[in-house]
Amino acid sequence: MNELFSVANRVVVITGGTGVLGACIAKYLAREGAKVVIMGRRKEEGEAIVNEIARDGGEAMFLTTDVMRQEVLEQNLADILARYGRVDALLNAAGGNMPGATIAPTGNFFDLKVADFQRVLDLNLTGTVLPTQVFLKPMVEAGRGAIVNFSSMAAFRPLTRVCGYAAAKAGISNFTAFLANEVATKFSPKIRVNAIAPGFFLTNQNRSLLTNPDGSLTERGADVIRQTPFKRFGDPEELCGTIQYLISDASQFVTGTVAVVDGGFNAFAM
Repeated sequence: MNELFSVANRVVVITGGTGVLGACIAKYLAREGAKVVIMGRRKEEGEAIVNEIARDGGEAMFLTTDVMRQEVLEQNLADILARYGRVDALLNAAGGNMPGATIAPTGNFFDLKVADFQRVLDLNLTGTVLPTQVFLKPMVEAGRGAIVNFSSMAAFRPLTRVCGYAAAKAGISNFTAFLANEVATKFSPKIRVNAIAPGFFLTNQNRSLLTNPDGSLTERGADVIRQTPFKRFGDPEELCGTIQYLISDASQFVTGTVAVVDGGFNAFAM
């Protein structure tokens, strides 16, 4: 059997693991034999995901976390090492947005709330840097590992409205390239750092922005579909293959990249 894409028995930590995308990826990787550590703020949802994985014969654990508090992350790491003894991969899937960091179609730049803009930067960008500092340490000690950050279409294009979120995600793409070089040259070339940039997937955060209660498209949703050659939103499961590739030996010479999974949105041209 070809083991190139295998993630069996790898310990994979997922921040934002109770979100729509994080939970889907966690379940998929568990089915592929990974030992999945789901981290998030919502304990009930996290434990439900763990129970579902267990019923399907997989292995997972849930840890309550806060990606903005280093002492909490350090305790999370201690708990993981106590159970598994190592961390093989980190998926930085935590993030989000808030209304004050966006600009409504009827508003303008002066309506931006700088405090909310800063909070969105902190949650998405600093909330990627801090977990990376913590969970990179056991990878450095082992001399191998994989980190996958979550970028966005907003990092490539100045999408309207999402001012704070776009700035944060552009920062994540830049941070990914920086860290890839940093860890390869100072620690080990067997530690790889990449990012994934999902296109438009319906999640709890963006559903009302892209669709109406009856399921029809909002104006913004219609704009997205018009600029997506596949003419549909993505299914969360369609991220899983790229994630598996990036944390498996299949990508052992790949680092510093942003893998786009967007149905062609970023390639669209009038």
